[in-house]
Amino acid sequence: MEAAVRARKAGRQAVRDVSPDPLRERIDALLGESAMVPGVLALASAHAVEGAGPTSVAPEASDDERTNGATPAGATTESVGGDAGRTGSDTGPVGVEERAAGVQLIYEGLRLTRALADDPPWERDLPHTDSNIDILAADVMVARGFSLLARTEAADKAVETVQSFGRDETDEQQGRAVSTRALETDVFELAVVAGTTAFGATPSDALVAYAGELAESLDGDSPEPPESVSEAVEEAVADAPNPRQFGPAEDPQPSATDP
Repeated sequence: MEAAVRARKAGRQAVRDVSPDPLRERIDALLGESAMVPGVLALASAHAVEGAGPTSVAPEASDDERTNGATPAGATTESVGGDAGRTGSDTGPVGVEERAAGVQLIYEGLRLTRALADDPPWERDLPHTDSNIDILAADVMVARGFSLLARTEAADKAVETVQSFGRDETDEQQGRAVSTRALETDVFELAVVAGTTAFGATPSDALVAYAGELAESLDGDSPEPPESVSEAVEEAVADAPNPRQFGPAEDPQPSATDP
């Protein structure tokens, strides 16, 4: 699936500067093993919202403008949603693929943390070298995911996702009932928020409901995304009469962790 390849590439790009090498290689291996469902969902949500938005036809260029390579009067060099869905920089908007990578890294970090908590490696024989690297990898992935989403409209949802995970783990350790797909439900909702807001929209109720249904339908810790994800997301977005509820996401958002 092309979307999974794009999300995986963006995730690896986001951690390319992690050191030491064994830690970065472990994260790279985890991304390589993952089906990238959250990243795919974020990309599909962004694509569906971009396609649902109005398009405009640029005015025809005059002969002088064609000769000089100028932009026709009244035209804009931005596409629907501006550049928000395509590129990211230190000061500009965060691109769709960076958002997908942020969601995926948060999920991989929390999923690894859940696995370590469910089967504590320190209760087995020494040495614990691999498990120590896994603990560091989980922390790095969540932190890097936060960094990618910190100045997007999905920042608050990312914080809520991690807080919810912590509460669920505590409840489970104390014997209280917790949904087995609670993490996936929260992360998939984060994915549709991260994707749709890249193009100045908020996820429709139908899209949020689909994210929850998708989470409940998948089996195992590393499930394959169904081929119907893109079509289902487009249908859910189409259920909203006007998915664009505010302008293009051109300005960096305040970080949820800012004082």
